[in-house]
Amino acid sequence: MTDTAFSCLLSHEGVLAVRGPDASKFLQGQLTCNINYLTSEQAGLGARCTSKGRMQSSFRICSHEDGYLLAMARELLEAQQADLGKYAVFSKCELSDESGYWTRHGLFACTAQLAALGLSAPDRDNQVVRGEGLIAIGLGGMRVELWASPARAEQVAATLQTVASAPLNDWLLAQIRAGVGQVFAQTRELFIPQMINLQAVGGVSFKKGCYTGQEIVARMQYLGKLKRRLQRLRSDVPGHELPAPGSELFSPVHDSSVGEVVVSASDAEGFELLAVLQENAVNDGRIHLGAPDGPVLRLLKLPYELNSDREIQR
Repeated sequence: MTDTAFSCLLSHEGVLAVRGPDASKFLQGQLTCNINYLTSEQAGLGARCTSKGRMQSSFRICSHEDGYLLAMARELLEAQQADLGKYAVFSKCELSDESGYWTRHGLFACTAQLAALGLSAPDRDNQVVRGEGLIAIGLGGMRVELWASPARAEQVAATLQTVASAPLNDWLLAQIRAGVGQVFAQTRELFIPQMINLQAVGGVSFKKGCYTGQEIVARMQYLGKLKRRLQRLRSDVPGHELPAPGSELFSPVHDSSVGEVVVSASDAEGFELLAVLQENAVNDGRIHLGAPDGPVLRLLKLPYELNSDREIQR
């Protein structure tokens, strides 16, 4: 990424709202993240799992008024709302789709534009800065999510005309380089949280107590040996069609697929992706996209280190 400021609409995601007196208690028993860590100034990542620990969705979550807002892949929202709704009927909380209410922008190096809207730029990951009808969430690396209510959406759009308008691809490329995986429709119920390193970016709490899928997730952290984990890879073939989430990867170490694409995005020289890969294929290093003789992918470093001792302190 360059230092050139840009903005883009986060059109690929929707917003699920969970509101009511029991919203916190309800979500604490459903999600991998610790709701007690979320404040008016602190957002976070999380996931909703099946009883077998497989992620139905992943999201960024922040508190808002009498509840919480979860931004997730748009195509997952309806099913996730229906599934959570089966349990919400026993609590004093309501679920609703607020995708049409919030206009969400991804901003890069837009400190001046935030200031013009009366907001200081968040200076750390998941820091939340609020204004009337506005929510700004820091993602690190000069990246900020800006959420605008209908009353502020027009003003935000006018203010952001002072910077370049970028395609969603550029935002996803920055997400890939930050090493943050995400569940899409094609990978729903395919991965447990540790496979996309969700615990390494603060999206799993091992101290919060029970939630759906907790036993499997905790057992893997404390007792298991994970053989498939998130990796960052690159192809230097410009113009190649981007692989969709769930696309298979191959290696000579195995007769069948050794992994699946999580998310991909292109740049001028090729494309990058995050993928969940088997450990023996990573050690071998010969990775191909789509077929055993498909385009060669080379491994790149992630911007963080995995540390089980630190992860279990959350």
